[in-house]
Amino acid sequence: MNEPDRTDPAPRRARKAKAADTPAVQEPGRTNDPEATMANILEVATREFAEKGLAGARIDEIAALTRTSKRMIYYYFESKEGLYIAVLEESYRRIRHIESDLHLEDLDPEAALRRLVAFTCDYQRENPEFVRLVLNENMHRGEFLARSESIQTLNIPAINGLRSVYERGVAAGVFRAGLDPVDLHMSISALSVFNVANRHTFALIFKHDFDDPASIAHRRDNIVEMIACFVCIARQG
Repeated sequence: MNEPDRTDPAPRRARKAKAADTPAVQEPGRTNDPEATMANILEVATREFAEKGLAGARIDEIAALTRTSKRMIYYYFESKEGLYIAVLEESYRRIRHIESDLHLEDLDPEAALRRLVAFTCDYQRENPEFVRLVLNENMHRGEFLARSESIQTLNIPAINGLRSVYERGVAAGVFRAGLDPVDLHMSISALSVFNVANRHTFALIFKHDFDDPASIAHRRDNIVEMIACFVCIARQG
């Protein structure tokens, strides 16, 4: 059966704010805790959207795996697309929140860069659902990210943090000048995401166990060193 035609996620935020105070109807046998309910929905929906994509995921199935109902999911998020956008926002919010706790400003520029690259590799590896969500959204050409009111705001600190590290390194004579922080961020992301997005095909083609802890650590160290060699003056030539 097709999902109900509820394609406009615009009212979602007003409804979501209202739901944060109290849901319209208390479901029998369910806890009246809107924040916990929404967190549970987002957790389950993240797995479903990452595994099946927007088209393949079904609100019926998500509701069956949560501590709430299909009706309450629509109450909180308005539509399947509204829930999908909320999942994307929460996924980006989580990685940016953790990045803010790296305290890169307390380290010298090269150490800060290395910590950021290592974190990115580890995070992508440990959160393959995030990688699949991003890949899926790219298949939609960013259509739903474009509808988000907060995604770009969430990602500004990531570039600003890297820019700060890079500019400190240039000022200290440690990093070579002329690099674009956005391009550098893209290079770090590309190396980190490929480990997750292509590990199954690489494992089959090259008969290599990419899930072996030693292999994971070795690959992460190589990526950290590649970025350091690209950026650091002392490692040029």
